[in-house]
Amino acid sequence: MSHVTYLWDDARATALSPADRLVYRSNILGADQRITNTGGGNTSAKLVEVDPLTGRPVRVLWVKGSGGDLRTSTRANFASLYQDRLMQLQEVYAGMSARGVKSPAEDQMVGLYPHCTFNLNPRATSIDTPLHAFVPAAHVDHMHPNAVISVAASRHSERLTREIYGDTVVWTPWQRPGFELGLALLEVVAAHPDAHGVVLGQHGLINWAEDDKACYELTLSLITKAAEYIEARDKGERTFGGQKYAPIDDAARDAVLLQVLPWLRGQVSASAGATADGSQKRMIATLQHDATILRFVNSHDAARLAELGTSCPDHFLRTKIKPLYVAWDPSTGDLEGLRRRLADGLEQYRRDYAAYYEACRHPDSPAMRDPNPTVILIPGLGMIAFGKDKSESRVTAEFYNCAVEVMRGAEAIDEYVALPQQEAFDIEYWLLEEAKLQRMPAEKALARRVVVVVGAGSGIGRAVAHRVAAEGAHVVCADLSEDTAAATAEELTKKYGVGIGVAGSGISGSGPAIGAAVDVTDRASVQRLVRDTVMAYGGLDHVVVTAGIFPTPDATGRVTDAMWRTTFDINVLGGYLVADECRQVWEAQQLPGSLVLTTSVNAIVAKKGSAAYDASKAAANHLVRTLAVELSPLVRVNGLAPATVVQGSTMFPKERVMSSLKKYGIAFDPDASADVLRRQLAEFYAQRTLTRQPITPDDQAEAAYFLLSDRTGRITGQVLNVDGGLPEAFVR
Repeated sequence: MSHVTYLWDDARATALSPADRLVYRSNILGADQRITNTGGGNTSAKLVEVDPLTGRPVRVLWVKGSGGDLRTSTRANFASLYQDRLMQLQEVYAGMSARGVKSPAEDQMVGLYPHCTFNLNPRATSIDTPLHAFVPAAHVDHMHPNAVISVAASRHSERLTREIYGDTVVWTPWQRPGFELGLALLEVVAAHPDAHGVVLGQHGLINWAEDDKACYELTLSLITKAAEYIEARDKGERTFGGQKYAPIDDAARDAVLLQVLPWLRGQVSASAGATADGSQKRMIATLQHDATILRFVNSHDAARLAELGTSCPDHFLRTKIKPLYVAWDPSTGDLEGLRRRLADGLEQYRRDYAAYYEACRHPDSPAMRDPNPTVILIPGLGMIAFGKDKSESRVTAEFYNCAVEVMRGAEAIDEYVALPQQEAFDIEYWLLEEAKLQRMPAEKALARRVVVVVGAGSGIGRAVAHRVAAEGAHVVCADLSEDTAAATAEELTKKYGVGIGVAGSGISGSGPAIGAAVDVTDRASVQRLVRDTVMAYGGLDHVVVTAGIFPTPDATGRVTDAMWRTTFDINVLGGYLVADECRQVWEAQQLPGSLVLTTSVNAIVAKKGSAAYDASKAAANHLVRTLAVELSPLVRVNGLAPATVVQGSTMFPKERVMSSLKKYGIAFDPDASADVLRRQLAEFYAQRTLTRQPITPDDQAEAAYFLLSDRTGRITGQVLNVDGGLPEAFVR
């Protein structure tokens, strides 16, 4: 099958229980984006189970529960309900509401589903449960394949359904998912006993069989029929009216994006409203500029089709009623003209969205949500998708890709039509959907923020990266060593997940963390770091610089002139270069940010044998104050001054540790491991403090998080000592 991937493995399926076979079928269906979109579609199986109360066999509907994704679902993602009780709900509904009319009674039925739960299964069932329960077949697949939605979203979709499938698949007009649609399917099955599927107008495909493998193969064959029908009629570039704007090369495109993205992120974030703590609802970007999306945005018909919006409910819940299309000619290279068009387009989009809300709202509708677009289309540049985090923006981009494919298919075989605005509104502002949003947990302190940590490969920097990631930040782990930076980013990605987007979709990568190499003494290297950050997330919010060096004396015990320069280059110039390059992004975004530079208590406490280090850190302290003045009022700048942190520090190789132990007259075993010797030295340093506790990277990370967070929103130009209490470092 060239239009879908056949993944069923008899050997694997045979070894599974009936319920686990449903999970297996769901996973392999969800693994192919041509079959269903991320988080979309659901599957079910009516299985005979033993009633835990009576010990008798009963028929149980296992159906994918609310939320989750078919590709990654486990058995815990499936609800289980008594089939006979679900059927009895028809009598309850008949006494509550008139048939064929959407009413509060239909939504109230959702509250009755838990009363049908089998074996105390805690998984909340889906709004689509009646679609599965009321179809009498044992196995049901409800998918959102682009090819079939193309048929469902065509002006003459009923005729096309008959032409493609004959009498084996029946067409039904659009109806919002829920109890009424389930009853409509029950009538379809009764009226068409030989049919084994339904094309749901504007929505997708549902089909059934008595055997699970047969159901899976039927799903694939029905999608393939629609895809082959479209392919035979596709007109290539002419399907979208042909090319209107010529593409530009990758370097020119990236240069424009680098200039525009931070400003654009600021525009859609500052006007998106505020979170509960009063800060902006900052957005995270995902870019796409592969051949498929560029064919669309560069075409003659892109503006017309984009204005129509999407069709499938799953699509516009992510992409909103429509994207913002900006008719900019990339061949001009006119950046100011692009900004003007974007600014005008955003203003008009917000007006249009407010008008849409006012025209379609009901007396009990939730308040209007963020009126900014989540998808922006620009010829030559491709698509920019925004979301509250990288996962959401990736999935938003993925969904609009699905919408583009639906438009392509519908335009190839007929004429694309979108869902009517009122129907779209009733889905977007559905009270059940609002209730789901209200149940979402509160966002973490650094949610929606992008934090660059320089020196993240080890020691304090690595601890800071973990600390801010735990607060919901997207973290750019930067280090002189690309390998260690990547290792820290991988640790965070494994812990906090890459989101639910699918690889190979043409959408730019990255998840909650990325690794990047940087030499803070080289402006060009710092510029590459800033570029990589902007292209991954759309901008940046906070920066923590922990990179530093303690110069090693030569054989005579002296620090060479070259090492003096290197020490100042890393400990002072490096912090300045990072701040100076990030400044352009901060100013373009006009979103409050913060910068934390790591200095040292040695900036105040003079010590024998560390003149280069101490002097550089004193300079770094004053750099903190100077940058606080220069970057105000937009960016707060503070310093973090540790005492000696031995644990995990690259500045304390085994040789230096042994040298320090010798200097302080502390006996040690030269054959002991570096970690053992570090603990010995750290304990010695601890005894010189008021708290008598070793200073760890985690102590510094907590302070760094405190300084860059909104908790210290009125603090700037300060240096915070985290030294366990060194009286010598008290400011006099």
